[in-house]
Amino acid sequence: MITEAITGGLILGAFSSLHCVGMCGPLALALPVQHLPLWQQRVAALMYNAGRIVTYTLFGLLFGLAGRGLYMAGFQQWLSIINGAVILVFIINYYFLKKAWQPKWTLKLHTAVQQLMIKTLRTDRKEAYVLLGMINGLLPCGMVYVALAAALNFREVQQSVLFMSAFGAGTIPLMLLLSIAGSSFSFSIRGRIKRVVPYLMTMMAVLLILRGMNLGIPFISPVMASEPAAAIPCH
Repeated sequence: MITEAITGGLILGAFSSLHCVGMCGPLALALPVQHLPLWQQRVAALMYNAGRIVTYTLFGLLFGLAGRGLYMAGFQQWLSIINGAVILVFIINYYFLKKAWQPKWTLKLHTAVQQLMIKTLRTDRKEAYVLLGMINGLLPCGMVYVALAAALNFREVQQSVLFMSAFGAGTIPLMLLLSIAGSSFSFSIRGRIKRVVPYLMTMMAVLLILRGMNLGIPFISPVMASEPAAAIPCH
């Protein structure tokens, strides 16, 4: 299961980086590194992306603890199906019906995170790049929500933590390429990349539903074993 968590996180992160290029790309390009030597620019980009992984890992710990509680209570199977169904409804509503509805709390969170990022950008400390990446990981993002929904469905906390860490690591190659290529990623390229996102989200939603159905398909829909009951001591 640990191998499955890491592999799944890397694959989802790699697919999600297509979304990152379109949505978070401008933030990566806005890093104040132009005055630095080339090698320091690369280090700053690595620090920024490492900060995002730190935030995703912390999310993995929180959602892993929640998922473990749901597993112990016997609700994890239904939760997986419900999560997948909710994601499908969101995809149909947002991408196909073009109804851009967002909860008010996500708008408030986005504004607060942006203000914090602006303050961080004004500092000259080198560790600010890590902090900036950590803050960026807090931005409302559909693909992160999909990853968190998946993280809820692992039986062990460490699996959720490794999954979210691998998810962050999977986004790094394309994000680093973006920081190196810079303006070579035109708006038209980003637009074409973003069109792939709803299909990736749909695939993940279907996998979540299949996972909750306990079909016995290795890696896709493994049987969720029941938590063994605690032994009753005899006196």
